Amino acid sequence: MKIARRKFVQGTIFGATLGIAGSLTNKYFSAATENNKRPNFVILVTDDMRWDCLGVAGNRVIQTPNLDALAYDGTLFLNHFVTTSICPSSRASIFTGDYARRHKIWDFDTALTPEQFRLSYPYLLRSAGYETAFIGKWGLGGELAVTEFDYWKGFEGQGYYFEPGQKIHSTQLLTNQALDYFNQYSGTKPFCLSLSYKAPHAQDNSPEPFQIDPKFANLYQDVTIAEISTNTAANFKNLPLFLQESEGRIRWQGRFNQPEFEESIKQYYRLITGVDDSVRQIVEKLKQLNVYDQTYIIFTSDNGFFLGERGLSDKWFGYEESIRTPLIIRSPGNPYKQLIPAMTLNIDIAPTILNLAGIDLSESMQGKSLVPLIQEKTESLRDIWFYEHLLNIPKIPKTEGIRTADYKYLSYLIPNQNYEMLFNLKQDPLEENNLAHLPQYQDKLQEFRQAVNQFSKSLV
Repeated sequence: MKIARRKFVQGTIFGATLGIAGSLTNKYFSAATENNKRPNFVILVTDDMRWDCLGVAGNRVIQTPNLDALAYDGTLFLNHFVTTSICPSSRASIFTGDYARRHKIWDFDTALTPEQFRLSYPYLLRSAGYETAFIGKWGLGGELAVTEFDYWKGFEGQGYYFEPGQKIHSTQLLTNQALDYFNQYSGTKPFCLSLSYKAPHAQDNSPEPFQIDPKFANLYQDVTIAEISTNTAANFKNLPLFLQESEGRIRWQGRFNQPEFEESIKQYYRLITGVDDSVRQIVEKLKQLNVYDQTYIIFTSDNGFFLGERGLSDKWFGYEESIRTPLIIRSPGNPYKQLIPAMTLNIDIAPTILNLAGIDLSESMQGKSLVPLIQEKTESLRDIWFYEHLLNIPKIPKTEGIRTADYKYLSYLIPNQNYEMLFNLKQDPLEENNLAHLPQYQDKLQEFRQAVNQFSKSLV
């Protein structure tokens, strides 16, 4: 069935305020490159932000007017996912366009090899004459890549919302560094700024996990956060024992148990609104410098986050809350307001940037450029993809799986056993009913087992 493309009008994307969009023209992509001017890029990556924590994504509580405006002025991808839901693996995939199965970043200590980095979007852009800048959470092991960028303000590890001796919140500090970069930008080369926020990641091992900028403390005070339907004892008891005893359950305590549940979500939302205000400041600076209309802005996150669903916190596991993230691409000169329902992945970001910059794509890159989707040359890039989570962390079981439009298959690699899950996403979007044990689904189960085997061999 042909999927109709849709355009925005002001209002929620899930209401009745949607219409059919016209076809894009090649002028859309050439507007920023007329007179041999190559486009600029601002790549914004949050940490642990779910796809549904945007006003434009239908969330009627959270306040994200500036991100919503980018989406209304560009393209919102409705089904964007990460191929591994953990910081180092996902960030390596964003840089390189490759699955973790290939780049092998499975922990917080391993760095990209020099050969791998030479195939990353920052390196290829710089080699093609771009001025490159990196600000914020680097997210990978090894030495910081200070010399690989023209402007560097990155930090290692998780960082802190308030560094020792600092009264300024991390989000505003990173924003100030971005504004400082633009203030010294000479304009002689096109630029690519990659800014990676700490927000809204929890401050691990802290009694106050979601530490906000005080200027947002009054937000959401009069709002009642609705209970999450799957944050119940029954849903928790329906989990296999290894998930009941997992790190996700440990972190749920003190975050999303009562009485902390409502305030934790409000604090999480306040951190995201802080990022939204950062976007406002960056857009204003781009306009002030008269480069906004030559700049692509790409906004996404490295993974999703459980807000108490099934009695869990954080990410890692293959449920939608963990693997589904926002993706907005605001393009210069775009007259259309698009929603794209096709499944897209974090490994698609690097090839998309290179494609938009006019740089030949490496044949080895496993992700796919999103340009054909936006140009309406195709309605889908894939109908099946592979999820993996192989970090060796206690109480976080390793996982492999398959996601299609209709089904999700997960295989938890438990010592001496494999525990399988199969969900019909059309009939069971909350993934509450595991079908793996039912006789009528054994053929489907075998199909996905074979797909996992094929992906795991072909992606190396």
